[in-house]
Amino acid sequence: MPLNDIDRMDAVSLSAAMRRRELSPVEVTARSLERLEETESALNAFVTVDRDGAMVQARAAEAELLRQPVESTDRPLLGVPVSVKDLIDVAGLPCTFGSLTMKDYVPHEDAPSVARVRHAGAVIIGKTTTSEFGYRGYTKSLVHGNTANPWNLGRTPGGSSGGAVASVAAGVTSIALGTDGGGSIRSPCALTGLVGIKPTFGRVPVWPASATPTLAHVGPIARTVEDASILLRAIAGPDLRDAFSLYPAMAGEPDERAVRRLRVAFSPTLGYGRPDPDVARAVEAAVQRLRTIWPDIELVDTVCPDPAEILGAEFIGGCSARLGDAIDATPDLIDPPLLAAIRDFRAMGSDRFARIMRRRLEHRETLRRFFERHDLLLTPTTPCVAWDIERGLPPGHETAAVWSYFTYPFNLGHQPAGSLPCGFGRNGLPVGLQFITQMLQEPVLVAAMRAAEHALGRPVSTPVDCRPQGA
Repeated sequence: MPLNDIDRMDAVSLSAAMRRRELSPVEVTARSLERLEETESALNAFVTVDRDGAMVQARAAEAELLRQPVESTDRPLLGVPVSVKDLIDVAGLPCTFGSLTMKDYVPHEDAPSVARVRHAGAVIIGKTTTSEFGYRGYTKSLVHGNTANPWNLGRTPGGSSGGAVASVAAGVTSIALGTDGGGSIRSPCALTGLVGIKPTFGRVPVWPASATPTLAHVGPIARTVEDASILLRAIAGPDLRDAFSLYPAMAGEPDERAVRRLRVAFSPTLGYGRPDPDVARAVEAAVQRLRTIWPDIELVDTVCPDPAEILGAEFIGGCSARLGDAIDATPDLIDPPLLAAIRDFRAMGSDRFARIMRRRLEHRETLRRFFERHDLLLTPTTPCVAWDIERGLPPGHETAAVWSYFTYPFNLGHQPAGSLPCGFGRNGLPVGLQFITQMLQEPVLVAAMRAAEHALGRPVSTPVDCRPQGA
């Protein structure tokens, strides 16, 4: 069914309308759950829906809004529905991690990001689909099957935050919590016309520890930079349960004049990536339009050597440790591509693995030096638009060690990075432009993305219809 007015509203607009008492949290949450029902058979975006719990939260938010002044902003997301990826614990709801080995796990405590979303007033409606431990770059698992892209139900939304982006792109929720271990927020946001941010490693605490604890990030998925910024600030901050998360609070954003003074570089390939021609054209056109803000954007051919082998070893090593003896004891419970990758990893040998991990330090130093010379780097987010839902890899990139060339270097380097919709490629499918800054410079990242969003407009609208094919 087509979207209605509530489905199209961003979180800021929903919050303002509820504070003015033009809408109620109960009405908004009921519509979110209704929209979920309308689209779920087509999208398969949710693994758990908490209808009763969501309505309890909505009624509590409504009572709070009736008690407090309309202009109060202590709880910026009060009454706003949100979805949470199924790699993040929500107390009382199953958390499967997309794995049959975890199908009976029900946490008793919220992850820090979830507790903070609750504190900001958001209404959690359910858990969104993921590939097993976030391994695949598309969202398919033995737990829930395959998730579709709202722009075209025959295409993938990418992964592994595919259910989260489908939730937002289809108008079920205006915001979502996702995770990113190699591009799993930014890539699916690019493929569905959304804004996504991977913060500095450790900016948002991850607890319980991820299967990939040295790569994992929790971050916001939204339709606008403002919504993403509000959600990021709500979840950021130290937590002693995550020893990586002890950074101080985020500073305020730089003003417009400071943003215009940024030293900006654009790298179409990073030195090794292979964007499809339609993506390259859309990104190049967007960068040219951004010269109205940054007229001296520097074209950079090479930023770093391809760190795909490092990412692969570190990511699969984490999954191998997490699954442990299950690899041999219950291999039928594990997604076959992940099982094969873990078996290859275990045959690698400890010396080779240690040498690969040593190269990560060299990679981080390369990026640190790059960001001594530049304040902001622009690249494509993905090398392609959304591809056929039944294909595990995008066509033309099957032989790549890791096809998401542009995202994983910054998981390994710890820099904050975000994706902004910038146009369309083949078949009218969205294309994303990636923004990267130095570590701990999320305020600069958000301010630059905000300026770019204003300059580019919002070229990507929300899909109107998510009916099953043939319906």
